Amino acid sequence: MSPLLLLLLATAHGLEKLRYKPRLADGDLGGRVTGSTFVLEQPRCVFQDYSTADIWLVVATSKGVADFNDSAQPGMPEWSFQRFPANTSAYLTLGALLYHYHCPKPDGELTVLRVGSETSCANNVSVPNCNGPLPGPGPYRVKFLALNGSEPIATTEWSKPITLRTAQQPPSSPGSGSGRSGAMIAIAAILSVLLAILLAALLAALCGSEACGAGSFRPDAASIRRYNTHHVYDQPAARL
Repeated sequence: MSPLLLLLLATAHGLEKLRYKPRLADGDLGGRVTGSTFVLEQPRCVFQDYSTADIWLVVATSKGVADFNDSAQPGMPEWSFQRFPANTSAYLTLGALLYHYHCPKPDGELTVLRVGSETSCANNVSVPNCNGPLPGPGPYRVKFLALNGSEPIATTEWSKPITLRTAQQPPSSPGSGSGRSGAMIAIAAILSVLLAILLAALLAALCGSEACGAGSFRPDAASIRRYNTHHVYDQPAARL
């Protein structure tokens, strides 16, 4: 369905275009963008003229921005999370009422929406409006849609593209790996030579202190010398 036809359908339904563009929460918030979620500011003081409306968040791929029909109804399989993004380019989630978005924002209250935070319903087709983990880095775009029953009555602008985080290899300069390996080999070789010299010096010191022959067998120390006692003399042979 062409964007022009969608615009004509929206006009026929009396759909009001609100000059509000959803945006990410403040940068000081931890985990504002992760590998499967992102955090939006709540649309405070945006739908105050629609007290009985149901307010839904539409999450779409770049293709879904053009394909999405504002007449979509929550629970329709063609706009369900479980079919996203293989079989549908957009889905509805995080349905709320106006009292969830008090105006003005209460002091000290954290007023954000985490998109992609529910894991329990990600594969459960009976919960088509599941706020399940986003299936890839995106980019994604979002907007809010107000429905009065089955009739769309107001919608915001689409947000800027939102890209999730992806795991990356640590940056390295060209040739740094081979240079680092060569340096490590040289250091290892030098350390091996120094260790050999140290061992040789230690052995030399031990041998110099007669430690090398301390337990050896010396033949001259174990030989038995022959002695004649002082009172025994050789007698001449007797003459006949």
